[in-house]
Amino acid sequence: MITKIKELRAKYNLTQEDLAKKVNVRRETIVFLEKGKYMPSLKLAHDVSKVFNCKIEDVFIID
Repeated sequence: MITKIKELRAKYNLTQEDLAKKVNVRRETIVFLEKGKYMPSLKLAHDVSKVFNCKIEDVFIID
């Protein structure tokens, strides 16, 4: 899985910790999401995409 979380965080000037707090997960979860080593639940994918005002498929790309 490929994600655009890192790029979107930079655009919105958010740290991993900031994003983690907004979606109620640990910072390590954001690290694993960014590296494509963790498949998020639908709820987490939705919550992350809402932070960035995007569709889920604009943030998470299944390869």
